[in-house]
Amino acid sequence: MPVQPSQSSEPTPPFNFPAARRLREALGMAPGHVAYGMQASYGLTYITADTITAWERGLASPSSAELTALAATLWCSPGELMGAARTLREHRLARGLAPEDVARGAGVEIQAYLRMEETNSWRGNERQSAALAQVLALSVPDFVTVTGRSDALAELLRNAVTTRWQGYVRPVAKLLPLDRRHVEGALRRMHEDYQSRMARTLSWGGGASSDASGEAGRDFLDHVLDHFWTLVRESRA
Repeated sequence: MPVQPSQSSEPTPPFNFPAARRLREALGMAPGHVAYGMQASYGLTYITADTITAWERGLASPSSAELTALAATLWCSPGELMGAARTLREHRLARGLAPEDVARGAGVEIQAYLRMEETNSWRGNERQSAALAQVLALSVPDFVTVTGRSDALAELLRNAVTTRWQGYVRPVAKLLPLDRRHVEGALRRMHEDYQSRMARTLSWGGGASSDASGEAGRDFLDHVLDHFWTLVRESRA
């Protein structure tokens, strides 16, 4: 019986359609050759040259299974055919790993991992979090994003720079697979930077000083995650 397109409700992964065409042409393959390879090797008999062309023009996107088969046919990793991974599942796909591989590497039960992947909400402890980041080769910002911790981290950082930063080292460190000394250094420097900006604008004098101070403070707090990641990268360089 011919294999039919998947009707899965899973969202399609981000697809880098210019890369798909570039990789195919580099191999000297026509769309029909790629389609045949996916049919013969992966049983995806519904894939045609028109399917490949539609993907390469950005008119449609392959499912997770189709992306994996396409990558193998083009002799590349799934990550080379994906845009920027946004979720836990997409980072796993980009690495070409099965859910069981990630669950085992992170030290969590497979069903628990699948639930976390479905909700994009990581529930592992600090040891498991560090293992997940290693298995998926996640940068710290990517780890925070895919585990749904960005909002919580931003709120802690805002509190740290506007009050006493020392009291936020531990709660921030608990959210991140990051050495505590890097957290301490980043929070200290952010606090100094924020307070310095506020002091400078208040010292300008004149009736507009309060408005200027408020604007400078809001701008810093709106971009607090960007400031934090910049300082973390510098401290780890």
